[in-house]
Amino acid sequence: MQLLPSSYAALPGWERDDVRAAWPAFMASCGVLVKKAQWKESCGIARQVNGGDERAVRLFFETFLQPHQVIAPGGADTGLVTGYYEPLLRGARKRGGLYQTPLYRVPDDLVSIDLASVYPELKGMRLRGKLAGKKIVPYPTRAEIERADFSGKELLWVDDAVEAFFLQVQGSGRVEVDGGTVRVAYAEQNGHPYKSIGRYLVDKGELTSEQASAQGIKSWIAGHPTRQAELFNANPSYVFFKEEKLPDPTVGPKGALGVPLTPQRSVAIDASLLPLGAPLFLSTTQANSNIPLQRLVMAQDTGGAIRGAIRVDYFFGFGPSASENAGRMKQSGSVWVLLPKPVPPSAGAGAAAARPR
Repeated sequence: MQLLPSSYAALPGWERDDVRAAWPAFMASCGVLVKKAQWKESCGIARQVNGGDERAVRLFFETFLQPHQVIAPGGADTGLVTGYYEPLLRGARKRGGLYQTPLYRVPDDLVSIDLASVYPELKGMRLRGKLAGKKIVPYPTRAEIERADFSGKELLWVDDAVEAFFLQVQGSGRVEVDGGTVRVAYAEQNGHPYKSIGRYLVDKGELTSEQASAQGIKSWIAGHPTRQAELFNANPSYVFFKEEKLPDPTVGPKGALGVPLTPQRSVAIDASLLPLGAPLFLSTTQANSNIPLQRLVMAQDTGGAIRGAIRVDYFFGFGPSASENAGRMKQSGSVWVLLPKPVPPSAGAGAAAARPR
């Protein structure tokens, strides 16, 4: 992978993007990035910027951050852009009636080890499994978990096994329960790699690549109910959840960076290749369309399926429109990473120009 120094003039659509819409997400990133030496000065200066002043925000980025185009191994400058969203399910705290599908909390026997604590060169990698005597062995796969007795580990019960599966793919969501709504957030994963069930259906000749959207997959399941378990078990990865209160429904779920995601301004990336928290400029097209989608976004999340230098998952937010667009998003796109420039001696003048009046 290469990061080639570029310019704002080279960013397609940079001048047309309302960068003010990305400012709250950037400041959320800065709350984490400011602890890193590379970002300390630029994030410190950002605190002085009037986020409601479009010219001031643009001046900040152009003065203090340098775009670098991401080039994948082999020289490709484009990659896959998909979408995700925060789904809404119906649930109950006790099993009964329609509510027969469990969402599990983290099991007591699941061991998760940050490998960087032992081998710094393995930053961002974790080992997950369970103890068998003095050894750590792989944790059960999805199929094994579905057959096992996890009684007592149910967090909630929901009324739709298909939506419960897709909730795991999205990583977090909301559940209407007991007259209110709670958020179920990602807590852990069983350690097995994510496998796309859309790819499984394509490889089996059941769907074409164009048909393998979330909507197409759900339609296939509806027509082949006896093969639902086969399809789901093709993905051995299994996600465990934790319940969170939802005091403000306008605030998104927290991503891997630990800050709430901003609809259409937060993305998931491969954090082993790109810096988590950094601003990115994304040039792609809208879901199932040739209409340009070119905007400043923040790398605030990761995902089991998000692997590669130019591999982006675009967060659409919450609601029917977000669900529809995320399910159909499978576009080609280019990415630039914005990284701090060495702060020039005249930094004070630039900051003053961006300071609130």
